[in-house]
Formats: sequence, structure tokens, C-alpha cells
Amino acid sequence: MEIAPALLEYWLRDRYFTTELDISSSGVENFSFAELRDLVGITHDDLDQIVFRDSRSYGGPELRAAIAQRWGNGDPEHVMATHGSSEALFLIMQALLRPGDEVIVLDPVYHALYAVAEAIGCRLKIWRLRFEDQFVPDTTELRRLLSPQTRMVVVNFPHNPTGASVTLAQQAEIIEAVSEVGAYLIWDGAFTEITYDAPPLPDPTLAYHRAISVGTLSKAYGLPGLRVGWCIAAPEVLDRCIQLRDYMTLHLSPMVELIAQRAIEHADRLLKPHLDQARTNLALLEEWVAQHPAEVEYVRPKGGVSAFLRLPAVADTEAFCDDLASTQRVLLVPGNCFNHPEFVRIGFGGPTAELREGLARISEALRVFGQQAHSQMAAEQVCGTVKGAVSVDSHST
Repeated sequence: MEIAPALLEYWLRDRYFTTELDISSSGVENFSFAELRDLVGITHDDLDQIVFRDSRSYGGPELRAAIAQRWGNGDPEHVMATHGSSEALFLIMQALLRPGDEVIVLDPVYHALYAVAEAIGCRLKIWRLRFEDQFVPDTTELRRLLSPQTRMVVVNFPHNPTGASVTLAQQAEIIEAVSEVGAYLIWDGAFTEITYDAPPLPDPTLAYHRAISVGTLSKAYGLPGLRVGWCIAAPEVLDRCIQLRDYMTLHLSPMVELIAQRAIEHADRLLKPHLDQARTNLALLEEWVAQHPAEVEYVRPKGGVSAFLRLPAVADTEAFCDDLASTQRVLLVPGNCFNHPEFVRIGFGGPTAELREGLARISEALRVFGQQAHSQMAAEQVCGTVKGAVSVDSHST
């Protein structure tokens, strides 16, 4: 299997560590271990009792039970703990898809939600989220895309990078439409619990037996370095995933499982400060966008902590973001990482002071860019006038 480069990871690989202000990421502010221990009650005795033996293939029973209790139907037999949600997505697609299978995917979308299926040789059908439609998912279009040959539908709501989401009624319509053709519904719920205008959506596995939900502690919980995710699915689906995992990661670390278990058991303690901060930061972002009506176009996110901004005056967003990183030391993600080069992804889940300063530096970069564009236009006009004069003079001779 030859898989396409993960352009987002290529972009972030060095810049994530060398820039000063990261306002690109799709997650919230990260916890330190000291902060986490205080919030969820992990003691030195808890850590001292860990034995570094192999864990179970599906995840430790306590961790699986915590996941099942919070998001699933309470049955840990429907849960597999994974190395982040990326491993879960990779295993699911490798286990269930074959070359030629028809798979419906969103556009734009995070690369892990389509690139594996593409590399397997599946026939991708695109369900587009359009800026001119405020990125609102059109369930009527989904029904047109579905066919008896559809093997899998892969969605991500709230959505990365746009922040779009669906209503409870739209979620029910998606589930109904997919169930009518008997396809698998892969529901990436990395941002499920960060919403602004409506309560979090229920897990689709509670309503459809061929739904598979994927989650992570990386995005809403501020624990990306823990590398813990999960999938909730029918046990026979998990069995097929485990056959592949036996050749790869085998299992999680017992220490990681303990920390993840406690984080999930006290998830609301971790979520509240991050959700409060996200609401504050979203208001700050909206205020900044309003101050740049000619330079920035924007659709308000319904969930998550990222937005997809369109910069109509910037012809090359990759060059703009590269210059921003090198001169202003601010990290943004150019839209070409999501196959939409006219956009940039901005993240507003981090510290409020960093977001404020980052936005100020982007304003300065846009001002300088505007001046340069104006100077170039003026130079081109002068050049055109001179060429015209020379042409007239040559004809007179």
C-alpha cells in the first residue's frame, strides 16, 4: 500500500516546535502532569503500584469500562483502546475495506479520514462542505451519493478544520440514510464535547449496529502527548482490528492506561476549563475577524476549536503562512494541507494571551502583505505606462 504524504504533519513537523505562538492546532491547551494529577487524583502510590508488564490487546478492563460508561452502551466488550484515534482509523479501514470498495468522505477533512481508504484502492465519493453554504452539511447530497455499493461513510462532527457540525435531527438522518444501504458509518467524534450552540451529539453506535465511533483524549482534553484513543464498535469488528494490531502496536502501556482511565472517570473536570476558555477565545477571534472585513472571510464554528479562514487578498497562503512562521514566529496551517489552498486553519483552543498576540501579528503580516501588493500593482502600472509610451514613440518614428 502506497499512501499519500500527510501534508499537515509535514507542515507541523518542525514548525510546531520552532515557532513561538501556535494558533494553528485543533486541540485545547495542554495539561502538565502535575495539573492532571491534581485534577483526577493520581497519587505517587498509584504510580508506584504499576507493573510494566504487557497489557491486554483490547485495552485494560478498567480503561475499557470507563470509555464504555461515558460514551458507549456500558459494555466494555464494544470498546478497544488505541494509540490515539489515528490508529483506530487505520485499523478500521484496513480491516473492513478492500480495493474497489465505494467510500464516502468529507471535503475538506483531516487526512486520516480518507487517505488510508484511498491507498487501499477504494473509490472515493466526496461529500463537500462548501464555504458559500456556511459549511453546513447537506444531507440531501449525502443521499444522492449513497448507493447499494457504498461500503463505508466517514464523517467528523464537529468538523476539523471548519468547526461545522450537524443537528440532532441531521445526525439521525445521516444514520438512517447510511443504514438503508447497510454501509458502515465511521463517526470521528474527536470534538464531540466542545460545542457552542447545542448539546453534544449522542454516540451513533447507540442507534446503529454498523456505526463505529472513534474518540481521543488529544483534542478536547488537552492530553495529546498521552496518545490515547478508542473505537466503539460491534465485537466482531474489533476482533478483525485486533488481528492487524497483533502485527503492529500490540497494546498500550499500563501507565498510560491508568492515566487515561482516571482522566475519563473525571472528564468533566478536564473539560470545563477548556470549554470556558474556548468560548472566550471564540469571541476574541470573532472580534478580530470583524476588524478585517476586507482581508478575512469566516464562518463561525459550531464546535471544536478550529476555524477555516479565507484570505481573499492572499494569492499563496502557503507562502504567507511560511513567512508568518519565519518572520512573526506564529504558526498557522495553510489550506493546501486540506486540499483547499485559498484557506488557512486557525486554532483558538490555547491560552487567550497567546491567541491575542498571534492575531495581532497576523494583522501586521496582512498589513505588510497589503502594502507589498499595492506597491507591486503600482510598479506594474508604471511599467505598463512606460511600455505604452515607448510603443507610441516607436510608431511615430
